[in-house]
Amino acid sequence: MDQNAVYQLFVSTYHPDPNVHKQAELNIRNIETHNGFLPIVLQILASEELELGARQAAAIYFKNRMNKAWDRSNDVATPINEDDRNMVKQSILQALLRAPSAVQVQLSTCLNTILTNDFPDQWPNFVNEIQNFLSSTDVKMVYVALLAFRELVKVYQWRSMERREPLQQIIKLTFPAILTISNNLVQQESLEAAEMLKLSLKIYHAGIQVDLPKCLQETQSLVGWGTLFLQLIDKKIPLEALPSDVEEREKYPWWKTKKWAYHCLNRLFTKYGNPALLPSSSNKYNAFAKGFVTNFAPNILQTYLSQIEGWIKKENWMSAKCLALSAAFFSDSVKHKLTWQILKPHTEDLVAHFIFPQLCFAAEDEELWEDDPVEYVHKKIDPLMDFHSPQTNAINLLIDLARDRKKHTFMGILNFINNVLNKYLETPDEQKNGREKDGALCMIGCLAHQVLRQKSPVANMMEPFFVTHVFPEFKSRFPYLRARACDMTRHFSDLDFTNEQNLATLYQNVLDALRDSELPVKVQAALALQPMIRHESVRNAMAPSLPFIMNELLNLTNQIDIDTLANVMEEFVEVFAEQLTPFAVQLCTQLRDTFLRIMEELAQANQQATGDDGSFNGDIDEMSDKTMAAMGVLKTIGTLILSLESTPDILQQLEEALLPVITYTLENNVLDLYDEIFEIIDSCTFSAKRVTPTMWGVFELIYKAFKDSGIDYMDEMLPPLDNYISYGRDVFVSNENIQRMTFDIIDTVMKSDRLGEHDRVCACKLMESVLLNCRGQVDGYIAPFLNLAFQYIFTGSMKTTEFKVHCLEVVINCLYYNPGLTLRMLEENQWTQGFFTLWFNSLEKFSRVHDKKLVIVALCSLLELPADHIPASLQAGWPQVLAGVVNVFRTLPKAVENREQMEKLYGDGFDEDDFDGESGIEGSVDEDDEDNGDEDVVDEDNEYLEYLAQQAANHSSESEFDDFDEEIEEELLFESPLDEIDPYIRFGDVFKNMQQNNPASYSLLTKDLDTEQQTFIMSIMSTAEQRLQQLQQPIA
Repeated sequence: MDQNAVYQLFVSTYHPDPNVHKQAELNIRNIETHNGFLPIVLQILASEELELGARQAAAIYFKNRMNKAWDRSNDVATPINEDDRNMVKQSILQALLRAPSAVQVQLSTCLNTILTNDFPDQWPNFVNEIQNFLSSTDVKMVYVALLAFRELVKVYQWRSMERREPLQQIIKLTFPAILTISNNLVQQESLEAAEMLKLSLKIYHAGIQVDLPKCLQETQSLVGWGTLFLQLIDKKIPLEALPSDVEEREKYPWWKTKKWAYHCLNRLFTKYGNPALLPSSSNKYNAFAKGFVTNFAPNILQTYLSQIEGWIKKENWMSAKCLALSAAFFSDSVKHKLTWQILKPHTEDLVAHFIFPQLCFAAEDEELWEDDPVEYVHKKIDPLMDFHSPQTNAINLLIDLARDRKKHTFMGILNFINNVLNKYLETPDEQKNGREKDGALCMIGCLAHQVLRQKSPVANMMEPFFVTHVFPEFKSRFPYLRARACDMTRHFSDLDFTNEQNLATLYQNVLDALRDSELPVKVQAALALQPMIRHESVRNAMAPSLPFIMNELLNLTNQIDIDTLANVMEEFVEVFAEQLTPFAVQLCTQLRDTFLRIMEELAQANQQATGDDGSFNGDIDEMSDKTMAAMGVLKTIGTLILSLESTPDILQQLEEALLPVITYTLENNVLDLYDEIFEIIDSCTFSAKRVTPTMWGVFELIYKAFKDSGIDYMDEMLPPLDNYISYGRDVFVSNENIQRMTFDIIDTVMKSDRLGEHDRVCACKLMESVLLNCRGQVDGYIAPFLNLAFQYIFTGSMKTTEFKVHCLEVVINCLYYNPGLTLRMLEENQWTQGFFTLWFNSLEKFSRVHDKKLVIVALCSLLELPADHIPASLQAGWPQVLAGVVNVFRTLPKAVENREQMEKLYGDGFDEDDFDGESGIEGSVDEDDEDNGDEDVVDEDNEYLEYLAQQAANHSSESEFDDFDEEIEEELLFESPLDEIDPYIRFGDVFKNMQQNNPASYSLLTKDLDTEQQTFIMSIMSTAEQRLQQLQQPIA
């Protein structure tokens, strides 16, 4: 194949004429299966004399082709042949050597694809090839070796221990050579040396991400690598060498390399080398941790402290990441007694000169606020956006000091904050430093939990503190202090004001802040209003302002996509349902418009971010924000609908308003929002207790969504589908098309290989809904329903108790629906005896009240049959039917009691005190007596993670059949026509009727009863009589 002809095709792919461009891509697709084509593409992208544009186009094509077709398990129309595979593996390292950096990025990804699929079995000599490159005197070859080795380590980085063995061997073999190269690089000053050294450190970090190999635990290795990391951290980077622009300075190669030295040391200490952070259940790293915390951690901590001292004195600059990683290391050092002793004398300086300056409102904060207030809110107020920032880590360090070493630090921190605030008070207005006050208030806001804890020495001072230091800032000339005042209100939402007037003033200030001209202030005010709802006086004061508040919340949601605002709106809708009823349609319409606006922006962003080759190049965080915001809007709509259950006229108007929301989501297959959208459809039909023509139109959309992409959402679809059958029964039984669609959903779920038993349980529940709600009107579905159930019942393929019970209940429902017809079909298929044996042997599994009632009413239907309708295969065991009824009645009272207790618990809710942090893991000891002194601190986060891991291990060790022993839980919100039936009265009627009108059946049924069973049946009859009399008594 001619290389030049292929090269010209890639030149044509960026031709300005779109026709030439498209034809070139088509020609490439036509020849990509030819032998030798892929190696030629590799030669082109690595040829230094060819045009860079064509080489980049070739690199992108090469990467996409590798991604789609290199994995042999992928079913692709044009697979890569074995000769081309071998040629690519032989050439790719040389190609990396000659490729420019823009192309190297693509090639590195391709190398990772090959290694993921082929190493070690189909590329056994790869490590030898790397080692040859590593030992070269050519710097470029060494760089490529490091690039390639980085990709190899990434393949194993997150693999389980059992699958990491090849990596252990590779580390043992190659890390000493990488260390030698790195020791040489750290002495150099060039930016190329920094890039290469960064690669070495990233390789080491990936190698210790999940496990610390034995060879790296050895003293020689630890000293060698540890010395390298500390040398790099100590390495002086002259200020004049750094760019003046802060963003460019953060990207400076030597500082990015330093960051990875911090990363490696932090990982060693936090995951393996700090005994206070190791899980108590595992002793794998105990010996290593004892040695590390004694012999290595002190030196690392002293180095970090020395760097921070230089930063405080402005002798050296530090990148934001290195500041954040330093704070994280200090936080972990607080936990262990040895490192705490070193840190302890520095705490005052760290609080005043390291933590405090980072929490003050900075010049770059102000610039962002003014240039892009929406981005400011995302960065500073959205809790997930700033997760690993220097400010977040500084806050965590402050909290750890105040909580874990409070006797030594707590009052000192508060005194420092107090001094800053008093200085601000005493300074003339025109000279006041608002930035410092913001930092001080931020600090005390972060410590709100400690400040307000039980028996806190300062809790009772917080009301006057608010009056003196917070209230005035609601009118501050500094916008960021107005925002901080709202933020303080939110942080101290548990503060109970003794003076009602102070609470009223605080509420009015927050409400006024919602009118502020600055977006961040308005957002903080909205978030502060939410926790204030707990005060009755505030709720009463809010009522007249509700239209204004809701309007402002909607306006904010339209300005900024942040899901925490939706949470505020949702709570207002829930708490003020009655007051908001007159505005419900308007509110719902505005929410709808907000939702559709977000979805349109999302669609446009998605379209712009999708390249011609199908790759995604967009901002994932921004799109995730929009999706979360849309989700929040839908949740608010759902809450609004449920609050209007008693107003059917308004509900119908809401349905009309919401139709575009439902239609857009289902027609465009917005899978991320299916959970919320099906909940809305459920709420509409459940609250109205009927199905309007509008909602019947939605039924068809649900069916299309199911057939298109919604098969995995059966659990979410079940409640609305059940509502369609129970509340739209008249339309359902008269419309064959709706019945056909419903049966197709059931049939698909019961037969699809891609679904599991939980989904099939949903299908069984849907069959039950049809049979219970449409009695006497769907005879044609008895046979297909039985066939679907029996494809599992007699095959022994039911793994869980839940599925076993629900499969049996399909047949039991058929018996209840029409016992004669169902028995005839069981007989025709020779299923009768086997089914009844399995059913009666499994009766104890029917544990819910609903299960027991269903069994009773189904057996009662059987008992009503004339004797000549009872198949011969059942007649011999007919007395067992009555024994079955008796056994179920014995366990019914306990099941009813259990359900009532659960309903009471659900209705009462949970007492907040049950979840109070004061009585957490530590028990009832007062937390004031719990200071750790200078001893090790028990890491609660680690204990919780260990508990979760233990639960997961327990779960995974259980047999897949253990579920047979699990009880099916009561579904408190589940409703069915059986709820209206009293099983005692039903049985009493049937039994009396048999005695009087069907003596032959009665005699056959009761001939084997013993005295105890006779007595128990008499007690059932007596209960039935009492209940009947109660029903017949006039209501007073």
